[in-house]
Amino acid sequence: MIALALWLGLAQAAPAAKPPPPPPVVAPYEADMLRLAEVLGALAYLRDLCDGGDGARFRERMAALIEADPRAAEARDTLAGAFNRGFESYRLSYRSCTANARETIDAYLAETARIAHDLGVRYRGG
Repeated sequence: MIALALWLGLAQAAPAAKPPPPPPVVAPYEADMLRLAEVLGALAYLRDLCDGGDGARFRERMAALIEADPRAAEARDTLAGAFNRGFESYRLSYRSCTANARETIDAYLAETARIAHDLGVRYRGG
């Protein structure tokens, strides 16, 4: 009986469990931004590989995108990670410029233009 009383006393003295933290707020444009970052990373690698010589331009665009992002540093780090994944995936796949690499460049240039346009229209009004 004493053990039960002690246990009940300890159970009552224990602090209430903290509620779980709220899930992180995900910006409605997050998926588009991550895709844009990944494609910019791929273009940074492929354009230099295929003698475009302007891979730095895509790195600069990514840096400007990260700098302009009003969200917390963690969200900006996520964008940088997507850029790096895009760059690394093509660096591991392509050692020389091929017809497929050139087709990928063309497709990705069109995709970045579309994503940038859509983001501007949807979230900045134009």
